[in-house]
Amino acid sequence: MRAPLRPLGKGLLLVVVFAVIGATLFAVSSSFSSSSSSSGGSFTLLQMNLCLSGRAGCYSADTHAAVLDEATGVIDDHAPDAVTVNEACRRDAADLARRTGYELSFATVDYGGAPLPCIDPGGRGLFGIAVLTRDDVRTSQQAAFTVRADPEERRWLCATTDADISVCTAHLSTRYSSGERADNDVQCRQLRQVLAQRADLGTTLFGGDLNRQSSCAPATMWVARDTAATQTPGLQHVYGSQSIREPSVSVTDATYTDHDFLLVTR
Repeated sequence: MRAPLRPLGKGLLLVVVFAVIGATLFAVSSSFSSSSSSSGGSFTLLQMNLCLSGRAGCYSADTHAAVLDEATGVIDDHAPDAVTVNEACRRDAADLARRTGYELSFATVDYGGAPLPCIDPGGRGLFGIAVLTRDDVRTSQQAAFTVRADPEERRWLCATTDADISVCTAHLSTRYSSGERADNDVQCRQLRQVLAQRADLGTTLFGGDLNRQSSCAPATMWVARDTAATQTPGLQHVYGSQSIREPSVSVTDATYTDHDFLLVTR
């Protein structure tokens, strides 16, 4: 036979009540936190063009280590949720991800019809673009644009995280000649289609060096650019789904590459 329950003392009753309240508040807070990123909570994206191939005039072999040190410092200082990286090398990007604790998604970009090994120093892997994310990546997709006026292939990359956010990047052709301008315009339209399709499926953010002032964002996304940059202002863009609030934009000076760093928080 079960013994009758004894009434709780006042002190013990208060402990039980506060424990129940605390557990309820924790559950509500956890639920909000886990859903905020996919429904429009705060998210910070950092766009970087690091000029690391070793073949461009914006690069010096003497400052290779300094490029990675500076990029690491900026990431550590601002702790963005994601970083989009153009003109990267696979092993440099992997080193940057390792230093900062991010997950790496990488897409190799051909040059002259073949993968391009980075040089000065060598052994840094192939040239390409990258996305670094705090959250684990569930899937990633990439494809080349259909046109290019110079030997460098132009490609987009999107990584979808476990938080149901797609983070995308691309590096479009320059616009120095009429042929390059025409190809940049075509790439812009194709990028707009890619982002529109992804934004229809869920929260999407984009960062990239588009080598143009005008936007390639679909109507469903807001636009931010590095117009306050000291170096080549306005060419780096960040876009985001309109389901999330308008962004705050800041630019951090870069010492060892020809583009400053664009930081966007929404």
